[in-house]
Amino acid sequence: MSPSGAPRRVRAYGGHFLLLAVLTLVTALLITAVPRIADRLTGQGLREHVAAQPVARRDLTYTTEQVIVPRTASRVAATRAAELASIEARMPASVRRTIGERWYAAQTAFSRLTGPTLSTDKGLNDLSLRAMTGLPEAATLVEGRWPAGGGDAGDAIEVALADTVAGPLGIRAGSTFALSVLDQDGNPLRRRTVALVGVFRPTDPHAGIWDALPSMLRVAAPTGDGEPFLSVGYTSEAGVDAAATSGWPVSFAWRYRVAADRVTPGQLTALIDGLAELERTRPAGLTLIQGFDIPLRQFAESLAAARTLLAVIAAGLLATLAGLILLAARLAARRRQGEYALLRARGGATAAVLGRGLAESLLVLPLAAGVGWLLGGLLPGEGSDLRWVLLAALLATLVPPLTALTAGRGGGGRTDLVGARSPAVRLTLEVTVLAVAAVGAFLLRRRGLTLDGSVDPLLVSVPVLLAVAAALVALRAYPWPLRLLSRAAARARGSVAFLGTARAGRAATTGPLVVVVLAVATAAFCGVVAAGIENGRDRAAARAVPGDVRVDGERFAPDTTDALAALPGVRAVAPLLVEPGQRPYVDQAGRFGGIGETRVVLVDLARFAEVAGRAGVPVPVPDPMRATTDGTTPLPALVSTALADEFADAGLADAAGRRPAWLDVQGNRLPLRTAGTVDEFPLVDSDVTRFVVLPWPALPADAPHPLVPTGFLLAGDRVDPAAVARVAGEGQQRYQRAGTVTGGERPRQPTVTTRSAVRAELGGSGVNGLLVFGFTIGAVGGGVLGLLALAFAVLAGARGRGQVLSRLRTMGLSRRQWRGLLLVELTPLVLVSVLTGAVVGALLPLLLTPVLGLPAFTGGMAVRARFEPGLVAGVLGLAVLALGFAVAVEALNNRRMRLGEVLRLGEES
Repeated sequence: MSPSGAPRRVRAYGGHFLLLAVLTLVTALLITAVPRIADRLTGQGLREHVAAQPVARRDLTYTTEQVIVPRTASRVAATRAAELASIEARMPASVRRTIGERWYAAQTAFSRLTGPTLSTDKGLNDLSLRAMTGLPEAATLVEGRWPAGGGDAGDAIEVALADTVAGPLGIRAGSTFALSVLDQDGNPLRRRTVALVGVFRPTDPHAGIWDALPSMLRVAAPTGDGEPFLSVGYTSEAGVDAAATSGWPVSFAWRYRVAADRVTPGQLTALIDGLAELERTRPAGLTLIQGFDIPLRQFAESLAAARTLLAVIAAGLLATLAGLILLAARLAARRRQGEYALLRARGGATAAVLGRGLAESLLVLPLAAGVGWLLGGLLPGEGSDLRWVLLAALLATLVPPLTALTAGRGGGGRTDLVGARSPAVRLTLEVTVLAVAAVGAFLLRRRGLTLDGSVDPLLVSVPVLLAVAAALVALRAYPWPLRLLSRAAARARGSVAFLGTARAGRAATTGPLVVVVLAVATAAFCGVVAAGIENGRDRAAARAVPGDVRVDGERFAPDTTDALAALPGVRAVAPLLVEPGQRPYVDQAGRFGGIGETRVVLVDLARFAEVAGRAGVPVPVPDPMRATTDGTTPLPALVSTALADEFADAGLADAAGRRPAWLDVQGNRLPLRTAGTVDEFPLVDSDVTRFVVLPWPALPADAPHPLVPTGFLLAGDRVDPAAVARVAGEGQQRYQRAGTVTGGERPRQPTVTTRSAVRAELGGSGVNGLLVFGFTIGAVGGGVLGLLALAFAVLAGARGRGQVLSRLRTMGLSRRQWRGLLLVELTPLVLVSVLTGAVVGALLPLLLTPVLGLPAFTGGMAVRARFEPGLVAGVLGLAVLALGFAVAVEALNNRRMRLGEVLRLGEES
């Protein structure tokens, strides 16, 4: 009766306490390690996400308008340079902590540069003078020296140029030029002498100091016919002062770059709020240019969804571990049932039983929890909370004493019979669990997901409750078909099938079955959601590039299609014509119909379907859209749902074409009718809700303008994107040289996008590492814990099966029949538990997908949870493995119990 014998009892039942200690250690390790690993992966993903942003996106730039300073002003550039520190000091602290590099620049307006070495046959040249911090340290002089003087009115302003600028201009150090401000007629208003005193080469052309626009490292091409080349030269602060006081307009800029290694997940919310405050705290007279909050908000959205998903997975694993600890404690108490019964028979009260069990638990389980906490603390990262480990250790320590109270109670009797009436307490508990699970699921769908950065208790508890409720329903339902099968087997020859199904139908393993279902459901949930995210990313990539390569530009010569088709590896090409911002008309005359801006996509749908099919992207094209039209009759159109509603309200674009809508496409008025309504279409971004897709018409010879493509879609193997960009650029230049467009701005270079690159970008998002970690521990942990729970389910009925098998062996049951009987008895338990868990895991995403925010991982594409064939094969494989594992555990246990001795009087193994 004395607790002093606790060490002796722990040593006597060392196997049971070792199992409890291992489960407690794993629980503490999971509670400690998961937050630390998640924090490390989140920080790594955030740094990679920030570093992958274009440098211009990470810059916080303050600028002024170009101003004319008084001629009597002094130290203009130096005075404004001092504001580099004062502007930063006014930023919110959360923003200041992330600033890495900073630059100040003073720049004059572009002025005409003339000189003896700049002949007119080289074109016109404009030069801007820029003084900035840190440039001499970031470059090496090729010839000459750095600018220093130029402050006096009669002195020349000293300038240094990059070798990539001086070379194309054909000038060297020592040359002298005239810099003039021109009026609208091209006549000089002001003139200063400029001396080229040095030529430099950047030490690292990719350093942040060279990212300021216009670039100092190249000569910018003219923006149109008759326009000058643009270049930027470096001068001293005295040189800027000299130009400014001579009447040159001058502007100032202060640029601060966010360092990727200074942005941490813990300050993400504060940083986003601080960036929102920058506009309010900016000094008067300055303009702020920043877009860094956009990628941060995107990452924060995906991080909130990933943490929520990880919390759901961790809740399933922790609930499974809690169930395993309870099962292990119950199994240990059952093995010591006689000891506890004797203790009560000798006058031991409830407090004595609790004290005896508590003394034993205190020797083992807190120490195991501490070891798990220490092991988890060895992992890099932060975020683990010791309070949760202490709570888990306390609960694990209390479980064995509480289960000891139930040992020895209940008496004898056939409690495993199917027809036995369930106790009122158990029935009430099951009904309560079912009701709470249903109400929780309903409230979760109605309320949605809370993205306040904390763990949502309702969201993490509903999947556990639903898995437990499904296990209870399966436990109530599965004996009935077995009873029918047993009756059929009773009329057949042989006893193995009859005895096996009869015993399987009477098996009472409520606790183990619930834990198995919970573990398998967690693993299946991870598999289904992971497959849904991968499928969503594939669909998002196919929507952006429904082929292998996509080319976007302005306008291309018609023969560009054939030129692209002739490239190595290209198997099919479809020209595209995309016109954003078009307004549909009521009639051909161009009367406005009250419908907003619409994106128009013209494509040869037959060739488009061929390209998509060769690229392995199934794109259904309605038959009416494949018909060849000439543009004189209403074109069949695929219209977005939002635009179709506006057409219906305006009475336009009816299906019969009696009152078509009209579009102006490259100067051609084309009528259209609605041939179908779609919610989305490849080539159209997910954020565009109003679009129309038309078949490429064969315009008549007297059409005002021929339709020319603005892009292409290619299908092929190992197509070289650089070659595609070169051919597309040549096609765009041929169109420009054809004389169709004269003057104006130069067209932008075509962009080439591959579907594999889009898919890789989606799969390499900042939180992808966190997702992979969560799905891995969920799938692997759920599978392993499910097998362990199945072992408990087998061991729970091992004593009864051992007695039955011993009796049957004495009655002549062969070893082969014994194995068959064991297989028939365990198969229903294994299949019911594994398949129930798999079904629950497959259905949980259907319930939770709308509230998990999974589109944050797929570029906005909706995630469709489906049970893929590979997952079905995995579940069946797990069932076979579980069955083999269960049979092995039972055989090992029977060998340990020595079935020949379990029938001795009073023997209870």
